[in-house]
Amino acid sequence: MTLHATAVLPAGTWAGREIADRVLIDFDRRHRRRILLSTAAGAELLLDLPQAVRLRDGDGLELADGRVVQVIAQAEPLLEIHAHGPAELVRIAWHLGNRHLPVQLLGDRIRIRADHVIADMIHGLGGHAHAIDAPFDPEGGAYSGGGHHHHHDD
Repeated sequence: MTLHATAVLPAGTWAGREIADRVLIDFDRRHRRRILLSTAAGAELLLDLPQAVRLRDGDGLELADGRVVQVIAQAEPLLEIHAHGPAELVRIAWHLGNRHLPVQLLGDRIRIRADHVIADMIHGLGGHAHAIDAPFDPEGGAYSGGGHHHHHDD
């Protein structure tokens, strides 16, 4: 039997509801309207929404019986970028933006998808890029409907 979800509950809004299962999804597959997913327990889940949404770690996919399937952002190969100071980090961020790369801004560090060419550029700019495996949740961009806020219409 295939589970069927037709609504997304933003993280933090569905506390206390029964978790039926979990789905582990990488960044590329977290912006969807309709997709067939496999849950952690091996069930099939059809996500069928009226419009595409950007799923985030901790969101819930609401089933017809009121239970929730929790979205878990899958770890991916990333670079975590540090600099000696805020000015250097802003300069690196500018160069990444100039290349239209998706970036996740974390205050004193930046995450991007692993790329050895970009890592060399970062080192050349005086920054440090360390390989990590972590969930990737980049900024939505200027035209995505709200940047990093939790909007499901971007």
